[in-house]
Amino acid sequence: MTDAAVLTERRGDVLVITINRPEARNCVNGAVSIGVGDALEEAQHDADVRAVVITGAGDKSFCAGADLKAISRRENLYHPDHGEWGFGGYVHHFVDKPTIAAVNGTALGGGTELALASDLVVAEERAQFGLPEVKVGLLAGAGGVFRIAQQLPRKVGMQMLLTGEPISAAEAANWGLINEVVPDGTVLEAALALAKRITVNAPLSVQASKRIACGADDGVIPDEEPAWARTVREFGTLLRTEDAKEGPLAFAEKRQPVWKAR
Repeated sequence: MTDAAVLTERRGDVLVITINRPEARNCVNGAVSIGVGDALEEAQHDADVRAVVITGAGDKSFCAGADLKAISRRENLYHPDHGEWGFGGYVHHFVDKPTIAAVNGTALGGGTELALASDLVVAEERAQFGLPEVKVGLLAGAGGVFRIAQQLPRKVGMQMLLTGEPISAAEAANWGLINEVVPDGTVLEAALALAKRITVNAPLSVQASKRIACGADDGVIPDEEPAWARTVREFGTLLRTEDAKEGPLAFAEKRQPVWKAR
C-alpha cells in the first residue's frame, strides 16, 4: 500500500523502514509511530533480519519532527499499545539489530532525534540537523536534550541545543554526529552498502556487541532512564507555562514570539 504512513521492504537481510508522508515532510503522527514501532519490533524478533535502515519518502525531508496539525487535533502521536517506545515508535525502543538512519533531506527537531537514536547515520549533502524547539518555547523531548550533548563535543552540542540553530551534513560529519555524507539522491544505496559491511559478520556477535556498547539489559539502557525521567518531568512543567503556548502560536502567526519567562 503506497498510501500507508510507513512502508517496509526487505533488501536481503536488511529491513528498510520508510516514513511515507512526503506531503507533510514525513512528520510523525500516530500512524507513523505504529508503523515504525511495529516494524522495528518485527525486526528484533526475526532472525533473518540482520540490520535496519530507516529513511523518509521523497527528496525534501527525512523527518520534520512531530505533526503539529495532529497535535492541534489532540491526536495521540505515540503507539497506542507501546507508548514506552517513544516518539516515532523508535527513540526509546531498543533493538539489538544495528540501525542506520538514511537521512535524505532536512532532519530537524524529531528528525534529528531519530538520527540520534540510530546506531549509524548516512546523510545526503543537502541534509541539515537541528533541534529548534527552544525557538518555540519547547524542548527536544524525544531524547535530543541529552543525546546531542553525549554524541557531540559538549560545547558543540550545547550550542545546537541552546541556540536552536541547525548544522549542515558536512558539519555533522566533521563533528562525528554522522558517519558519512553522500551525493543527493544516493543515501539509501549508501546506507544499504554500509549495512552490508555489518551483515557479513556473525549476527549474534554483532548483536551482543551492540548490547554491551549501549549498556543494554533486557531491552533497556539503564544509564539513560534517569535522563528520560528528567525529560518527562521538565517537559511536563514547561508545557504548563505561558511561553510554551506563545511559541507555537507565534510560529503559526508568522511573528516573533514575546517571551515572558512564565
